[in-house]
Amino acid sequence: MASSDSELAPVLDKDGVRLTIDEAVATVTLTNPAKRNAQSPALWRALAEAGQLLPGSVRVVVLRGEGKSFSAGLDRQAFTPEGFDGEPSFIDLARGDDGVLDATIAEYQEAFTWWRRSDIVSIAAVQGHAIGAGFQLALACDLRIAADDVQFAMRETSLGLVPDLTGTHPLVGLVGYARALEICATGRFVHADEAERVGLANLVVPVGQLDAAAQDLAAALISAPRDAVIETKALLQGATGRSFEEQRVAERAAQGRRLRDLAGLGD
Repeated sequence: MASSDSELAPVLDKDGVRLTIDEAVATVTLTNPAKRNAQSPALWRALAEAGQLLPGSVRVVVLRGEGKSFSAGLDRQAFTPEGFDGEPSFIDLARGDDGVLDATIAEYQEAFTWWRRSDIVSIAAVQGHAIGAGFQLALACDLRIAADDVQFAMRETSLGLVPDLTGTHPLVGLVGYARALEICATGRFVHADEAERVGLANLVVPVGQLDAAAQDLAAALISAPRDAVIETKALLQGATGRSFEEQRVAERAAQGRRLRDLAGLGD
């Protein structure tokens, strides 16, 4: 990674989201530190667009937030009667057609789904607050590096809502059902030491070393042959949905493809 994010011309820079690309590594930065990178429908559309703009050369995507907080969650303006300019308010959505409500939430979720694509590995570099939608955005990534000041919390339940931005599936996968239920139902903070201990964070570093640690991990991830990483990721992603025997079959098939490719016999 020869260049820093600030030295690269952005591919996308709008609505609180900046995308830069340095060869095989893309960086998505949340750029509204004054509001602790609070989230809105416009930001979600920009995040979804960032995923669509990734060139095929990108192997690793680093997600980071400017300022003291990764993301403090949904902008509270969403809960006002007027909502966001040009957007339907949550009250309007609740009063509307079920199909429209479902389609609107599905559109919001698109910002959180592409991070687990099989052709990339995504890393969330998380400092300070990662609350609600911020927590779910960190959970959307394959890997998480946390600063030692991190504070994860799922506050939706305390607002009478549920986590609906794709966070429940990875949370249960990482920490188990009982702990996930307790974290969500109480809305309590999960600090760095617990996050590392229970598997929410792959690594915890001092806050001043967060960006460097993410760059080091990105460099390590692109050191292996791309197709081997893609096949391995697909095997691991599908493991919980397969029986032991089904996983053995999937491993054999994947290895067969790799051996044929290494022998120059691939498609």
